[in-house]
Amino acid sequence: MRILSGLCLKLVISSLLAMASISSLAQNAPKVEMKTNMGEIVIEVYPDKAPLSAENFIKYVKDGFYNGTIFHRIINGFMVQGGGYDKNMKEKTTRAPIHNEAKNGLKNQLYTIAMARTADPHSASAQFFINVNNNSFLDYPGQDGWGYAVFGKVIKGTEVIEKMKAVETNRRDQPVSAVVIESARIIE
Repeated sequence: MRILSGLCLKLVISSLLAMASISSLAQNAPKVEMKTNMGEIVIEVYPDKAPLSAENFIKYVKDGFYNGTIFHRIINGFMVQGGGYDKNMKEKTTRAPIHNEAKNGLKNQLYTIAMARTADPHSASAQFFINVNNNSFLDYPGQDGWGYAVFGKVIKGTEVIEKMKAVETNRRDQPVSAVVIESARIIE
């Protein structure tokens, strides 16, 4: 009886410690406020799980790179993608690509943010996408042995993402009316 109650106590303590560490990670996670012409969203970034992707995104935010860019690709039921083009669909010059961190345990679930890339697994630079569905086929190892690196989550403004995913698009999945990132900044 004592062994069982001691074991139960250890399980309870372990569970409490795990919840406390998750809570403290969330409290210490950097947050980015992104104002769009459709409303404001707040993204929590996870440098503990995706250090390269998080640092890369935060640097672009601090540099003002995303200000005036658009969500240029929207597929309702899949994702909204932005961070690479201005309002005239002119691609912006970026820094060098980063190493793919999709093997970090984070999943491409509803409202998570991940690095966009080409067929080259290590080609992500400034573009990102927000999942508007649970897209497990994008998780490591994905269909190409790599997957897409999740590095954060929208924690405020999910109703804005819902509006974005429903905009009218053309045959190339580009919004008919621009969905603009007016500003992005780090918040406390």
